[in-house]
Amino acid sequence: MQFNTVIITGAAGLIGSECVKVFSKISNKVIGIDCDKRSYFFGEDASTKGISNSLNKISNVQILDIDITDRISLSKLFGDMANEIDIIIHTAAQPSHDWAAKEPWTDFDINAGGTMALLELYRLNCPDASFIFTSTNKVYGDRPNYLDIYELNTRYECDDLVNEKMSIDACKHSIFGASKVAADIMVQEYGRYFGLNTVSFRCGCLTGGAHRGAELHGFLAYLAKCIMEDLPYTIFGYNGKQVRDNLHSRDLVEAFLCYHTNPKPGEVYNIGGGAKNSVSIIEAIDIINKISGKSWQNYSISEDARIGDHQWYITDNGKFKRDYDWDVQISIDEIIKDIIK
Repeated sequence: MQFNTVIITGAAGLIGSECVKVFSKISNKVIGIDCDKRSYFFGEDASTKGISNSLNKISNVQILDIDITDRISLSKLFGDMANEIDIIIHTAAQPSHDWAAKEPWTDFDINAGGTMALLELYRLNCPDASFIFTSTNKVYGDRPNYLDIYELNTRYECDDLVNEKMSIDACKHSIFGASKVAADIMVQEYGRYFGLNTVSFRCGCLTGGAHRGAELHGFLAYLAKCIMEDLPYTIFGYNGKQVRDNLHSRDLVEAFLCYHTNPKPGEVYNIGGGAKNSVSIIEAIDIINKISGKSWQNYSISEDARIGDHQWYITDNGKFKRDYDWDVQISIDEIIKDIIK
């Protein structure tokens, strides 16, 4: 397929940068929006300025320094490009549930308010486009912890997977999770109420070689960084047996393309690495050590789990796989090799 103009928010982040690389090859123009908010959230080590500069060198790519809470700048951009926009991919966010508790207003303004601004500009200027939103599994709060979870030697396990029928009510979400719930529901509503092609992808752990992991966000990339640079690492709760399924950013972008070929208004999909790409922190340490040839053990375990954190989470991709010709292609070992490289 060939696109005219694609707008990507959070364009220098993990998912956004992968989208820019893919869509620049199949689009006349890619407009990226990124204001390097990660350096404010997580410090200069997590800055995405270098990625923005690199992406700007692609001939049909323009990365704009716009904050998604800046409605005036967004309105001008959408007004100028209205008739050209084929797809909007919204990946910009405050991504850490730990950080959100420090500045709840900032978190909500970005995650809920920024999403609302983009949706309304989309509705008014380019309603024939697709609007793809990267939501999160944190919309389910800590409800997955009430599944029938049992303990094994190196991980917690469950005989179920988390599908879209799981309730998001009456559980603890974290401030971050609540702001993403607001955005997720509004994305669905613009699809169902206005008949627009919107979709919320409720993502598991997203990662890959471009992930700028930090202590408060992006566990697998940050863990690999600590091992490769022999830095200390703190495991919060569950003795390191908490489980996540990991999806490479490239596989997620393929899912975005699938949705656009046959959009279903207001749809919601859980998407993640699934059981084959699931690891506990203890298991991840062993895999990274094995692949890198290290013998790192410089970690400590805190008894206190993060508020609202998942003890175990593995995504049921069944609904999306039934609707589209898609599956996970990049294995957990390949993901870790990419991160180490």
